[in-house]
Amino acid sequence: MNLPNKLTLLRVILIPFFLLFMYINVPFHYAIALIIFAAASITDALDGKIARSRNLVTNFGKFLDPLADKVLVIAALAVFVELPEIRVGAVPFIIITAREFMVSGLRLLAANSGIVVAAGIWGKLKTAFTMVAIIAILLWLSLCFDFGIDFSEAFRNVVDNVLIPILIWISTVLTVISGAVYLKGYWNLIDSDK
Repeated sequence: MNLPNKLTLLRVILIPFFLLFMYINVPFHYAIALIIFAAASITDALDGKIARSRNLVTNFGKFLDPLADKVLVIAALAVFVELPEIRVGAVPFIIITAREFMVSGLRLLAANSGIVVAAGIWGKLKTAFTMVAIIAILLWLSLCFDFGIDFSEAFRNVVDNVLIPILIWISTVLTVISGAVYLKGYWNLIDSDK
């Protein structure tokens, strides 16, 4: 197994540990989850770059890399939906998850036709912004609950009820745009007249 594939596999292995530290109540559990998520996000940036620059692109990597990204992001968003400490609604989670299923379905149809669906700029932007937003939310949780920083109630309300939802909704809008771009680009694969 080459280095990019090992990095992708590491990202998959990190997901259960991320979830574990989001749920168990041990000292600095949000900080540990943040470090794990950030490390997983860095492997996402590195694996493809290394694979392309060293001509190490494999079918395994083409399959597992986007899947690992999706599972990592969906896992974080699912946890955020049920956390009482912050306000992340189920609607963005459902929209983002639906888009991921749609794009995965398009990729399967394309592969069946011998077409490789490469990640476009909107998909990359969506992934990067969403991962940064998740890291920012994890940092906020860690500062408030692991380190006990006593922010004013007004500031906490702004972050919890305005900034975090804005980050999530920007991610959702980018997700919808990138999904629409994929759908438009590969509509011929699902055209009901064919």
